[in-house]
Amino acid sequence: MTAERATRPMALVTGASAGIGHEFARQLAARGHDLVLVARDRARLDAVAAELTSRYAVSAEVLVADLSDRAALQSVADRVADPNRPVDVVVNNAGYGQRRSFLRNDVAVEEAAFDVLTRAVLVLSHAAGVAMRERGRGRIVNVSSVAGFIASGSYSAAKAWVTTFSEGLASELAGSGVTVTALCPGFTNTEFQQRAGISKPGPDFMWLDPTRLVSDCLDDVGKGRVLSVPGLQYKAIVGLLRVVPRSLVRSRARLVRR
Repeated sequence: MTAERATRPMALVTGASAGIGHEFARQLAARGHDLVLVARDRARLDAVAAELTSRYAVSAEVLVADLSDRAALQSVADRVADPNRPVDVVVNNAGYGQRRSFLRNDVAVEEAAFDVLTRAVLVLSHAAGVAMRERGRGRIVNVSSVAGFIASGSYSAAKAWVTTFSEGLASELAGSGVTVTALCPGFTNTEFQQRAGISKPGPDFMWLDPTRLVSDCLDDVGKGRVLSVPGLQYKAIVGLLRVVPRSLVRSRARLVRR
């Protein structure tokens, strides 16, 4: 092993096989990080690993895991916490889109989504926070959503939890050399909507480019920012949502759902 490879930082990305997670993996590789790629689909992970190792001359470890499965999640947490193979950046990106409203959905599906969107973030952030604080350095990125600032079902609630949890963890780790950033994007041009069976809503100007989104987020991470809201349109929306009465937020959310 060369000295360069021995000192190269390591980044672990969940949901790395497609969309925003794939873009995080690509840009972190371009910035000189070796990778641990986590997702459910081995074939897609292998393809991403081959692409990035060939293009950027980094190493890419594949870790197949369904994060709604507790044993599989623990295997990822164990990798994050491994002191002999330290992880310098953790990106909790794995998502779970749903087409049906909460009461029309099967509760087992809701529980699986809850585990991926919240429990996995909690478990992996705990593993990362403890290990990174002991080393005095590290970065945790939790992918939340602008949806967390509105009131629209269990997905919105889960993302609100991710944002608030990230803010609290950032405060707990302040001064330790470890930063926590909650990324709160709006509509983004990925395959997320297609895989979830959701139509593409809203005008074109509301849709974000994933390359710019991730680049801006990583710049915010480098500056130690706790909240990263990409796009001027979404910065304005989030600012407005924080000051308008919640009764108005709820009424507008009902119209959107209809």
